[in-house]
Amino acid sequence: MNELGMPFIVLAGLLLLVVLSLCLFGVRRLVLRRTLGTFDTSMCLRSNRWAMGVCRYQESNLQWLRTLSLSPIPVKTLQRNKIVLVGRRDPSEAELTRVPPATVIVVLDYEGAEILLAMKFGAYTGLSSWLEAGPQPGMNTRR
Repeated sequence: MNELGMPFIVLAGLLLLVVLSLCLFGVRRLVLRRTLGTFDTSMCLRSNRWAMGVCRYQESNLQWLRTLSLSPIPVKTLQRNKIVLVGRRDPSEAELTRVPPATVIVVLDYEGAEILLAMKFGAYTGLSSWLEAGPQPGMNTRR
C-alpha cells in the first residue's frame, strides 16, 4: 500500500461514520414524530439551559427524549399522577432566543420541583387535556 492509501482509508471511514450517524438521527427523528402521542418540546435543564426534545405520552407517564441523541431511553420520565399543571406563560426576553418561535412556557410541578417546558399552544392544550383525563385519586383507582 502506498503512502496516501492509509490516510485515505481512515478519512473515508470517518466520513462514512458521520453520514451513517446523520442517517440514524434522521430515522430516529422520523420514528419519534410519526409515533402516536408525541409532540415537540424543549425542556429547561440545570443552569437555565434549554434542550430540544420530544415528549411521548404513555398510559401512566410522560417521557421526554432528547432530539440530538440516538438513545431510545427517555432522559426524563414523569409519573402522570404526580404532575401538577401550574400554568403557562409567554417566554421572557432572555428565553426568546433559547426556545423555538411561537411557543408558550408550561410550568409543571413534579414532586415539589418546578419543570419548564416550551411547546406550541396546541401541544399545551393536549397536555392539559391528558392530565385532566387521568384517573383521579380515590375514584376506584389504586395508587
